[in-house]
Amino acid sequence: MIINRARRLAAPLVAALAGALLVAAPAPARAAEGRYAADIRRTEYGIPHISAKDHGGLGYGYGYAFAQDNLCVMASWVLTLRGERSRHFGAEAMSDDAVDPVTNLASDVYYKSVQASGVLRRVLARPAPYGPSAELRALVDGYVAGFNRYLSDTGVARLPDPACRGKEWVGPITATDVWMNLLDLGRLSGSSSFKEAIAASGQAEKQAEKQAEEQKDKEADKQETSQPKEKIASKTVTAPGSNAFAIGREATRDGHGMLLADPHFPWNGSRRFYQVHLTIPGVLDVSGGSLYGTPMVQIGHNASVAWTHTVSHAQRFTLYQLKLVPGQHTAYLVDGRPEPMGRQEVSVTVRDAQGQINPVTTTLYTSRYGPVLATGWTEETAIALADANAANLRFADEWLAMGAARDLTALRRAQNTYQGMPFVYTLATDVGGEAYFADASVVPHVTDEQAERCRTKDDSEMLILDGSTSACLWGKDADAIEPGIFGPAAQPRLTRVDYVTNANASPWLANPKAPLTNYPRIYGDTRTERDLRTRVGLDMIAQRLSGDDGLGAPGFTLETLQRTATGKRNLSAELLRPDLRALCRATPVMTATDGEKVDVRRACATLTAWDGRARLDSRGAILWREFFLGLNRPQRRPDGTVVPPKSWWKVPFDPEHPLTTPRGLDTGNPAVPTALADAVQAFTAAGLPLTLTPGEAQRYGSVPVPGCTEGEGCFDRIRTGGSLSKEGRYPDVNTGSSFMMAVELTPAGPRTRTVLTYSLSASSASPHHADQTELFSRGQWVTERFTEAEIRAYPRLTTTSLR
Repeated sequence: MIINRARRLAAPLVAALAGALLVAAPAPARAAEGRYAADIRRTEYGIPHISAKDHGGLGYGYGYAFAQDNLCVMASWVLTLRGERSRHFGAEAMSDDAVDPVTNLASDVYYKSVQASGVLRRVLARPAPYGPSAELRALVDGYVAGFNRYLSDTGVARLPDPACRGKEWVGPITATDVWMNLLDLGRLSGSSSFKEAIAASGQAEKQAEKQAEEQKDKEADKQETSQPKEKIASKTVTAPGSNAFAIGREATRDGHGMLLADPHFPWNGSRRFYQVHLTIPGVLDVSGGSLYGTPMVQIGHNASVAWTHTVSHAQRFTLYQLKLVPGQHTAYLVDGRPEPMGRQEVSVTVRDAQGQINPVTTTLYTSRYGPVLATGWTEETAIALADANAANLRFADEWLAMGAARDLTALRRAQNTYQGMPFVYTLATDVGGEAYFADASVVPHVTDEQAERCRTKDDSEMLILDGSTSACLWGKDADAIEPGIFGPAAQPRLTRVDYVTNANASPWLANPKAPLTNYPRIYGDTRTERDLRTRVGLDMIAQRLSGDDGLGAPGFTLETLQRTATGKRNLSAELLRPDLRALCRATPVMTATDGEKVDVRRACATLTAWDGRARLDSRGAILWREFFLGLNRPQRRPDGTVVPPKSWWKVPFDPEHPLTTPRGLDTGNPAVPTALADAVQAFTAAGLPLTLTPGEAQRYGSVPVPGCTEGEGCFDRIRTGGSLSKEGRYPDVNTGSSFMMAVELTPAGPRTRTVLTYSLSASSASPHHADQTELFSRGQWVTERFTEAEIRAYPRLTTTSLR
């Protein structure tokens, strides 16, 4: 990915990044002592409605309610954030990071280094809006006190969740733990995706030094000493995804603003959403999804505004190639002058196989740009990471302010004030019926001109800038809250009265009637092929506005918004199946990769009869997926080399027709019949029915799960942890639609339907461990209770009053 215009990164930000590994660790912050009061009322599916008179009390109630449902997940994640997993579970076991799991040792070294850097202490010492507001600090302190109150009341030995009942690693949390969780969330698409490369930098330096000694009087080999650069590029695809519609008054039947939120976050671990309703009378009344361990709503609505997020295409970091001082492996040149790398010794406590506890010390290195990576360290160069979110907590106050916004003007003002969204687009609507899209996220200030001038000659997909000259430092904008990032004036934004949408593509086609193009390339590309999930989402909107989707008169209602979102369309089948049927008629026997002749007539009949959806009972949906996956597998040449598959589209992409191209199946491509023959061969060998359905092949625990993959062109997509087994099952679903919310903002108040796909509690002992998952399986939603009258009307309402 390339980028934008040009200016310099001011010294304060560089100093903050460079110092991130060098300052002594502060003592853990304890929650401020105070008196807290909150009421927790629970309605259907255990959904908590928490009310208090102030932010401290609200946090207290929220922390208590969350601990009731998910204490064990938080307790495990706190060990991760403290860098203590190796002490309890061993160094080689994998961490509990559902987004980017690494070994416990690599995880511990990384988080210990963050603690020791002092970055959190420095951010907490800053006044708002640069550091947390008084309200946010009170919220965090209350959350910690409430969580610990539940643990104290219950006792570790009496915890209902068997996952951590009686475990010696369970204990009270601190405010530092919650702040670290927020800091880590901000770094999700940056530093936290490079844990292994940061933790192993000392090993790479030693390898480079050894290589130099071995090659002292010879021509240097120039090969890298650690993981290849392609590994860096792959890090960018690990962040979760999402879908979103913000519907304006001209696209709805009754002229109201409407919103569809469909984030695709992990179904396990600390990055799950928790559903909650938070109220301080006269101050805050917001309901929605809140990521575990964060005491505010990230995706939700109040009485007059609804918003959601999708993961942005913009980059959060740049890499810098350091030119090492000849003969020295821990010093580099900037503008011809040598600068020594910073050095940090990190000690981690490790439990070995015999149960013995021993310290392991690791050396890490940093630069003026940020941490030096194990990747790319040679005799002459090294790679450093500059993360624009390295010291960002502003998004937490931004979410609080968005939750209190009365209209889109106030929401935009909140975003302009804090400028802290870490890695997401924002889509929103209000009761007035406007629809808003923005990439108001934190993006490194690298202009297109600077990217072209400073990019190193490198084959990595990542942007690697020349670190030997200060002319390649990040620039600054007059309207930016801090140097080194783009200000609001440069951000892609669009306000409409029909709709805006995004499914993790670049901002270009947020609304095809008004393409966004005038933004720096670091925000994303334009006039390039859209993935099938983006295309099916745009087509779903177009068909609803024309009334061609079979759901009644044109225009969205709350009910048709729900049905549109969960229609389980498979766009690849819609685009390719007609040509495949023609191939089937012409070639009833096809050749598999191993040369076997395979009769595909029954398979072709199955795919012809298939409804083209990914419902629980869609007979043929799994056969199609395996065929489609086969189309995209790399091809092996006769000499053994592996090459990417040749395009099988009949009509190639045309930037003048991005919504309808590419399309059609090139049946003359030999990969097409081979893919079908291979799929049929595999099904036959395993004794699987060609009519295998998603309900039979996909599960989350014991619950069958509908849906298909984003590659196939499914909107509310799912991912599983691996391939189809010989028993006809994929591993459990681990990512996909998570907290789905459809909102209609009417003058009389919001009408909302939700479903938390993996349910409210991770505890297998909870009655709310899988109840909403079963709803999702059946395509049903929860009717939200938002007003006081709606909450009180629930016949089995329970209330817990905390004082």
